[in-house]
Amino acid sequence: MASKIQPRSAEILHAVDVATDACSGVASISLSRRLAAEALGTGFLLVAVVGSGILGERLSAGNTAIALLANALATGAALFALIEWFAPLSGAHFNPLITLAMAVRGDISTRAAAAYVPVQIAGAVLGVAVAHLMFDAPVFSLSTHVRSGPSQLLSEFVSTFGLVGIVWTCSLTRPSSVAGAVAAYIGGAFWFTATDFANPAVTIARALTDTFSGIRPSDVAGFIAAEAAGALAAIAVFRWLLPDAAAGIRDAGLTVGSRTR
Repeated sequence: MASKIQPRSAEILHAVDVATDACSGVASISLSRRLAAEALGTGFLLVAVVGSGILGERLSAGNTAIALLANALATGAALFALIEWFAPLSGAHFNPLITLAMAVRGDISTRAAAAYVPVQIAGAVLGVAVAHLMFDAPVFSLSTHVRSGPSQLLSEFVSTFGLVGIVWTCSLTRPSSVAGAVAAYIGGAFWFTATDFANPAVTIARALTDTFSGIRPSDVAGFIAAEAAGALAAIAVFRWLLPDAAAGIRDAGLTVGSRTR
């Protein structure tokens, strides 16, 4: 019996250590500063996604594979840098569904989570405008890029499920791996799914760019629904797979959300 209890206790203690480390950073920063960091980080993410799509398409001479490769590499590299940069400031969510997952887990208060979402969307929209201006394109232009059908929606479900699952698991068990794991997964998902948006803020903003990375406005609702379904499925699955770690954090009263107002 003791041999069964000891590993579980070790897991719980590890989870508590992880939460303690997280609390010492982000929770000490005021909500207004965290919101500014989320907006800035999400904006830079869209600069990377849209900007690399524009330049990749211009330089690829009509070769979509090269344009997609450039887009994937730039987005993955930017994500790694942005998470490393902004994680100590805001948690580096950059995504309403990641914020939802962290709120469900108790890592961020409901009040803070509700404030994160609009600034993520606003930052994403601003990022599109900046990318356009850097490449002498109109500030905003509604996309005509058709992204519809069951395969596209399934791709959004899969890519979002994986993203939320990675963040949920790695942030609890190996926080130092989050940036690399997320960047590698998103960069790879450009090639093993048909879409790889996995983020409602990104989806909304990309409807405002009629470039390589755009999405037709009429397709946005379907994408967001599929993304939300993928996120909720991931939360359910990984809460079940990692009950001890999350329970250990709650029992110790050391969740980030408990100190994040």
